[in-house]
Amino acid sequence: MPTYLYQEILPDGSDGDCFEVVQRMSDAPLKTHPQTGNPVRKVFVAPNLPTKYTEAATKSKLTNENVEKHGFTRYEKDKVTGMYHKTAGKDKRAPDVVDAGKLKQMQKKGIL
Repeated sequence: MPTYLYQEILPDGSDGDCFEVVQRMSDAPLKTHPQTGNPVRKVFVAPNLPTKYTEAATKSKLTNENVEKHGFTRYEKDKVTGMYHKTAGKDKRAPDVVDAGKLKQMQKKGIL
C-alpha cells in the first residue's frame, strides 16, 4: 500500500506538522488529523523510484559498446569447450580465446 504525506492546518491557518499515513489508493483522503482533530491537506511529493541500480540500468552499462568505450575486455565462457571467447574489447594484447585449464595451471605455478 502507498504511503501518503499530509500536513496539519493549525487553527490560526498556518501550516502544522507533516505526517505519513499508509492507506489504500481507493481510500478517501483524510480530512482531519487522527490525534488532534485539526483539518489536514494532502501534500503531493514525487515518488521515490530507484533508478540508479535497477536491472535495466545495469544492463545498459554492461553493453559491449560501453565495455569497449571504457577500455575493458569481456570474455564469455563456451559451455561445450570450457574456453573463454572475447566478445568485447579492442586491446590487441588481449587474446581472442583463453583456455580455462591453462589459466588454472598458470595460477597454481604462481605465474598469474
